[in-house]
Amino acid sequence: MLLNKNVITVQHPESIHHTNGMIGSWTDWELTKNGILQAENIARNIRKEFQDIRFATYSSPLKRTMQTAEILGKELHCTPKLSDALKERSLGKAIGKSVQWLKDNIENEEKTIYDKCFIDAESRFDVWNRLLSFYNEIMSNDDENIIIVSHGDTLSIFNVMWLGLDPETLHDIDLSGVSGGVSFLHRKAFGKKIIKRLSDTSYALPF
Repeated sequence: MLLNKNVITVQHPESIHHTNGMIGSWTDWELTKNGILQAENIARNIRKEFQDIRFATYSSPLKRTMQTAEILGKELHCTPKLSDALKERSLGKAIGKSVQWLKDNIENEEKTIYDKCFIDAESRFDVWNRLLSFYNEIMSNDDENIIIVSHGDTLSIFNVMWLGLDPETLHDIDLSGVSGGVSFLHRKAFGKKIIKRLSDTSYALPF
């Protein structure tokens, strides 16, 4: 019999690359001062709502997500486990460059999940494939309450995976969020999967 699963996903709050016109991707940006405050608010609000629940916490190893996860861990008394599967999509030679540079130098238009903007970049299907083993692991383990700290594009792919849709669904739809957004996903013991809230930014506000 399946266990009930409660999964909270947190899209890291404001990072330096949100303010300086640079690309996020695998460049190791830190949170801004405002982003740190947002992460602290998210942690306090989650603790207030789920006071007696212990969470298994997973995070991308990039600095902006690790900082967020460490703040959550301190407040919720859990130690984040790092997983490369949760990293943002690699944009290849655009890593470390500005958004304008990407627009001026992009090699291929991304029309499908199989397309890559640069020959050495990841496609969205590549991200799907590296997420899949992580997804299968958390869905089959004994953790009933899970927090995942990751990035916008990665979590939009995770949302489609959660609903049991084919990766090609991403050709036509996206379930995307914004920085600092908190989503609540639930699987009932008989298998039905629900997205209760998607990218709720109120958690990043003081309570």
